[in-house]
Amino acid sequence: MLHVIIILASAVVLLVVGGFLFQTIGLKRDERRFPAPGQLIDVGGYRLHLHALGAGSPSVILESGISASSLNWRTVQTEVAKFARVCSYDRAGLGWSDLCAQQCTPEALATQLWTLLRKADIPGPYIVVGHSFGGLIVQAFAGLYPQETAGLVLVDPLNPAEWTPITNEQRRMIRHGIRLSRRGAIAARFGVVRLSLNLLLAGNQLLPRLAAKLWSGNASQVTSRIAGQVQKMPQETWPLVAAHWKNHKSFEAMARHFEALAESAQKLSQVRQLSVAVTMLVGTQNEHPADPGEYAKRLSPETRLIFAQKSGHWIQLDEPDLVANSIAEMIENIRRLEPASTR
Repeated sequence: MLHVIIILASAVVLLVVGGFLFQTIGLKRDERRFPAPGQLIDVGGYRLHLHALGAGSPSVILESGISASSLNWRTVQTEVAKFARVCSYDRAGLGWSDLCAQQCTPEALATQLWTLLRKADIPGPYIVVGHSFGGLIVQAFAGLYPQETAGLVLVDPLNPAEWTPITNEQRRMIRHGIRLSRRGAIAARFGVVRLSLNLLLAGNQLLPRLAAKLWSGNASQVTSRIAGQVQKMPQETWPLVAAHWKNHKSFEAMARHFEALAESAQKLSQVRQLSVAVTMLVGTQNEHPADPGEYAKRLSPETRLIFAQKSGHWIQLDEPDLVANSIAEMIENIRRLEPASTR
């Protein structure tokens, strides 16, 4: 019996050490294969990735959803770069950016973005575009830096009214999200996520789905939905997305965002009217428990509300032209009002 226990313990140790080495070598290989397309800028002891294209004022800043990176803006950014300077970036821990200990509340993240823009010498004023949770960040940005904010474009934004007062079910969802994210970070550290994604990209779906089921239970359905959204992105971005999620820092960053989610929504539950132009895009194929029209009016009586008829939550993937055109119209209106000497 003792002999069997020793053999089993030795096998477990070999698997753990082997997985750790597999992950370490893989991370180094990913760094060489997939360098950051933009700049890695030190913002105070850690680096954030910023990718700028195009030219012209006002600058357009693209803010992603709660666990997404700059890659999900690839199609929109390419189109907007034809008529404006447009910047996508990765919040700390996501994409190519370093992980940091900073809070993930909208105010803290808006300040983080402001610091990045200053360090990168991206001048204002800014049209700030926010998807989902990013909608809370860009509203906080406009509140903190009103003189530098020319307008907001909200892409199926998270509505604080849907989270206030927060329900027991929502608290349970947040706890579950934190727990799964931390499990994912452990799995990534020891190469489990890397192996699963390598198999998935090679066309083997059975083992990755089984691993997701064993690791996360019913949450594997969420994983499948996310994979479906990733497939809407340009195909050349797929290996990059996979490389990011093979790194434990992405899961840790997601856990920290979930930890701040309830506080984030509650802080912005009293929506303040904004003094800048606002366009809100709403996906008609996505469920909205609270009235988006009421939300739009609370932001500004002159909010332009657009319903994306062919879109769910990820309008920038379902109808990227609609997002790009909305940005173009806002820029045209702003440029029409400003003196020619300032353009």
